[in-house]
Amino acid sequence: MMQIDCPFCGRRDETEFSYGGEAHITRPALDVGDERWAEYLFFRNNVKGVHAERWRHARGCGQWFNAVRNTATHQFLAFYRATEPRPSTPREVPLGVAAAAGAATTAGPATLPSTASAAATSSTTGSR
Repeated sequence: MMQIDCPFCGRRDETEFSYGGEAHITRPALDVGDERWAEYLFFRNNVKGVHAERWRHARGCGQWFNAVRNTATHQFLAFYRATEPRPSTPREVPLGVAAAAGAATTAGPATLPSTASAAATSSTTGSR
């Protein structure tokens, strides 16, 4: 099960969260055409790799926040409040390196830049 670090209440199991889609989508002005509205409403990037996402702590504080996650490995790289800009993320650590360093995870470590809203690291404890 993945562990997700809520910037408001700390690390919790993934079952407490709801995925909210791609982060940093800008709503178009009301006077744009149908084609632009269709693009905004229905089309998203489907990135294989590092991707900024929205999450809601649905079974906790109820707050929305953003996360940077590698969609190929499910490795979370950063968590930050929706009002904050996307942080620069550190280079990912290969799976075997963390295990050799004594990390508490077997499915891949993740590191966070030090920010006031997310001070802990996130990891997965098994595969999905």
